[in-house]
Amino acid sequence: MARTHTFSRGLFDPASTEPFRISRSKIDLFSECPRCAYLDLKLGVKRPSGPSFTLNNAVDELLKREFDIHRAHGSRHPLVESYGIDAIPLADDRLEEWRDALRRGISYLHAPTNLLIRGGIDDVWVNTAGEFIIVDYKATSKKEGPSSEDDLYDSYKRQMEIYQWLFRKNGYPVSPTGYFVYVNGRADAKAFDGKLEFDAALIPYAGDDAWIEPALLKLKEMLMSEEIPAVGTSFGGGPCEYCTYREAAGKKLLALHRTGKKKRNGGTD
Repeated sequence: MARTHTFSRGLFDPASTEPFRISRSKIDLFSECPRCAYLDLKLGVKRPSGPSFTLNNAVDELLKREFDIHRAHGSRHPLVESYGIDAIPLADDRLEEWRDALRRGISYLHAPTNLLIRGGIDDVWVNTAGEFIIVDYKATSKKEGPSSEDDLYDSYKRQMEIYQWLFRKNGYPVSPTGYFVYVNGRADAKAFDGKLEFDAALIPYAGDDAWIEPALLKLKEMLMSEEIPAVGTSFGGGPCEYCTYREAAGKKLLALHRTGKKKRNGGTD
């Protein structure tokens, strides 16, 4: 029977005794920039959302349908066969629940922090040893697609590791190796002709979830603290671009405010 929890959502309340629900993406946000996580989870100031990648969402949905056909037949997908992977899509009634990141997903109450961690997966395969293989779909269009885990963003790796951790914490046997089904849109066709062609690749990734427990403890410490955390780093390795923007914009606005105040007061503060 699935475990249910009463939880709080929205802004973190230090006085609340209810578990605070936090998504996989918020843990990733904290890993990137504790200050952005502080603004989001404690003050309700979220990062600006990027464009909606509806084409990527369509590819994800089609991949799910394609693997679901093999799930129903208990067969290996041709891509999986071509890589010599001993696995078939897992047939389990809970799969749709695990995929539903907004409403259910897979969750685990981390008792030391009273944080209810949740995430929504793309797929789960199973090998002949009975191990669950966590699978994530990625769609892009680059001149040269990724070929190994060295080509993956750190955020992708953390995503996989959190999913593996969640399944382990729920008592499932999880393979240390997960897979990214990476499809790369081709731009070398002679014409569009109403269709896109993709090159598909499987990228194995041996996750290491040892960082998650310490990160959750630090995250809870940040939530309980009134101190504003330090600025994190961006993908390029420099200071978080969101924090840099907020600081620069804040200084400009403050300067304008002071100038306007002086004019209203006849040139004096």
